Amino acid sequence: MRRRLIQSTLAVVLVVIAVFGVSLVIVETRTISNSAQERVDSEALRLASIVDSRLLGDETVDARILHDQVAPGQYAVIGIPGRPAIEVGTKPDGDVIHSTAKGEQGETVRMEEPRSSVTREVGRTLLIIGLVALLAVVAAVLLAIRQANRLASPLTDLAETAERLGSGDPRPRHKRYGVPELDRVADVLDSSAERIARMLTAERRLAADASHQLRTPLTALSMRLEEITLTDELDTVKEEANVALTQVERLTDVVERLLTNSRDPRIGSAVSFDLDEVLQQQIAEWRPAYRSAGRAIVSSGKRHLQAVGTPGAVAQVLAALIENSLMHGGGTVALRTRVTGNQAVVEVTDEGPGVPADLGARIFERTISGRNSTGIGLAVARDLAEADGGRLELLQAKPPVFGLFLSRTPPLKKPAEAEPTVR
Repeated sequence: MRRRLIQSTLAVVLVVIAVFGVSLVIVETRTISNSAQERVDSEALRLASIVDSRLLGDETVDARILHDQVAPGQYAVIGIPGRPAIEVGTKPDGDVIHSTAKGEQGETVRMEEPRSSVTREVGRTLLIIGLVALLAVVAAVLLAIRQANRLASPLTDLAETAERLGSGDPRPRHKRYGVPELDRVADVLDSSAERIARMLTAERRLAADASHQLRTPLTALSMRLEEITLTDELDTVKEEANVALTQVERLTDVVERLLTNSRDPRIGSAVSFDLDEVLQQQIAEWRPAYRSAGRAIVSSGKRHLQAVGTPGAVAQVLAALIENSLMHGGGTVALRTRVTGNQAVVEVTDEGPGVPADLGARIFERTISGRNSTGIGLAVARDLAEADGGRLELLQAKPPVFGLFLSRTPPLKKPAEAEPTVR
């Protein structure tokens, strides 16, 4: 592109120089020739008037007297009736410029000047025009190089930016070039980079959330299947199989919810449900894991509470808290239910060392973990709680107490979901 810009600019300048330069040469040549002719005519008339004045005064007219009246390089021939011709100066060789003037006494004056003087003057003029044209070409080349670099370098940068976007590096450069069109392209690329970054972040977050939310049901399902393989009692096999089927249903519900949220995160599925059922389900699922660890999981508090939310999401939140206590806590894990105002609260606590002071304020941030874990469990749990209007908080650091707050007010039906009026 640089070469094309330089070549095009140089071509335009050469065309302009050719058109105006040739015209200027023609005009200057004619001007110099006309000026030389006018000069010779003027000299002939001047010499004729001098001869007239001397003849009228009966003064001597000869070559010696008229020698000073003829400029160097010029040649004059004065013809006076009845007298021999008078020659002043040296007769030029070759082509000449001449002029003839007649005086009042009948004399004639022929003035000649070599045309080589005109040629030299024309040559000097052409040399000056050529130098100016050369300077114009050099200036045009320098300007073309500057403009080419000014336009080509930003295009190269924009191409590199587009290549980076295509290779998965969506960082905006926020670089501008002072050219409105190029700056507009840079604005669009930066906007695209920011959108791509948000999309990649959302996809990575969805993948992390999905892996974490699917892990808990899969772990519980794996434990139930292990129980089945370790027993020969038919009743126990049936019981564990039914629990495993429940886990499969929960796993299906998690997958459907993840797909729904990925299509439109604004779609909610909050309903009024019995909180005891979710609590007992979680206790039954996690009791084998706690029994294997030599620990216990119990529940207490107010019974038969109705809460508003998505049962599967609430189960996921409780599972995350119970798993967190299993991995990082100690002793007995207790699930307590109570009522505060118009909210049902589920507290999950254990007898472990609690949350470190340096992590207390950031415990719900992603990638924040006190041990070698993913660091997204509590963050996902808080997102799930807030999706249906609830909230998840750390009520106490030592011993750790997490509180899940759920509304007890049934959700209002949307106009489209309202029952039709009977007429």
